Amino acid sequence: RARCGTFYGSGVDRGKHHNMESRIVLQSDWPKVLRKNEGEVWVSCKIPGKPTIYGTLTCQAVSHDAVPEITASEQFEVLEVSKKSIHIACPSGSTSSKFLMPFTSFPGIHDKSITCLDISCGGGLGVSTSTDGTMKIWNCKTGDRRRELSGHVYDVNCCKFLPSGMVVISGGMDAQVKVWSCEDGSCPVTFKGHKGGILDLAAVDRGRNVVSCSRDGTARLWDCGKSACLAVVADCGSPINGCCVGVAENSINLGAPEEPTSDREIGTQDKLLLLAREDKKLQGIGLQSRQPIFAFDGSDAFNCCTFLSSVYVLAGTQDGNIYKLDVRCLRTPVQIIHRSGAPVHSLLPFREGFVVSQGDGGCFILQQDMDHIIELTGPDVDPVYKAAAWEKSIFTCSRDGLVRKYQLSDL
Repeated sequence: RARCGTFYGSGVDRGKHHNMESRIVLQSDWPKVLRKNEGEVWVSCKIPGKPTIYGTLTCQAVSHDAVPEITASEQFEVLEVSKKSIHIACPSGSTSSKFLMPFTSFPGIHDKSITCLDISCGGGLGVSTSTDGTMKIWNCKTGDRRRELSGHVYDVNCCKFLPSGMVVISGGMDAQVKVWSCEDGSCPVTFKGHKGGILDLAAVDRGRNVVSCSRDGTARLWDCGKSACLAVVADCGSPINGCCVGVAENSINLGAPEEPTSDREIGTQDKLLLLAREDKKLQGIGLQSRQPIFAFDGSDAFNCCTFLSSVYVLAGTQDGNIYKLDVRCLRTPVQIIHRSGAPVHSLLPFREGFVVSQGDGGCFILQQDMDHIIELTGPDVDPVYKAAAWEKSIFTCSRDGLVRKYQLSDL
């Protein structure tokens, strides 16, 4: 039987001198201000149960290679400065964070808040949805719009590239799931059956089957080739805000199907389906068996979920908690990370860690082998709804209508 992982109640990893609960916050326009001589920005460190520490950073000079010389007021230390980043420590909060500015940003894709985005497997194309009612495909290097995908009635909530990189799936408030060709913008397939808006989508294996989850409380499995619903995989009676499909370790019993599996079902056999539910439950379901495997109770509505490995999963709640769970042993979370009370909007596995985006404009990277957090800066207080990665680039979308691209090689 698997042993439960240690539970660090406050989300503090005792192996490192880094307090996850303390959080350094930096004035959002720091890259512009700190490039001017005598430019000054505010910095603060929020420590749970203690008064917030306030300070300033000041640019003393800018060198010929455009790297500013920056000093900090007492209680803060500047550890390192580069053209695109600054690493700040607050010793009394026993924490440090590296703040990374965008490599570039794309203001011309949408006119309003951008609610979802994804990047193709080759890293060449992006797709995004917006409250301006549009869904667009664009060039990841330049931000130039390639084509508009129009056909949903009302807003499009979610969009995703299938693993081929030339097909996009989308879900809208019109309760429809659509499959699009990136080559000509056509929509050869529309799935109908949900009774409420589609909130998230997941591809199974190479994408011949996809899963959708909806406000109507159901998750459905679809066959892209025949545009048919293969099954209602779950019916929870509560809106399902997020879903994710992953390979479960073979020690996890995923249950057996009650009826023979259709030959149109491809790649469902070893898969676990995670559902982030509005009724504060994170549910695991055997995708092929349709059997409930577990339900974990959280502190608030679950907004998003993802797999870190075949045993570890992550899920984020409306009140800012990020749960790291071992699906073999759910009695106690491996870790609960809480850095702000803002809703957790997206979770993305990245290298040896993950990217979190939140409703207060925060977007950060936690990596196992690092003793500091990387903050992806730019949005002031506008929610960051989604992050997507390709190799060493991370793309984010925000309520302020910008897609931002960060280069992790800039660190």
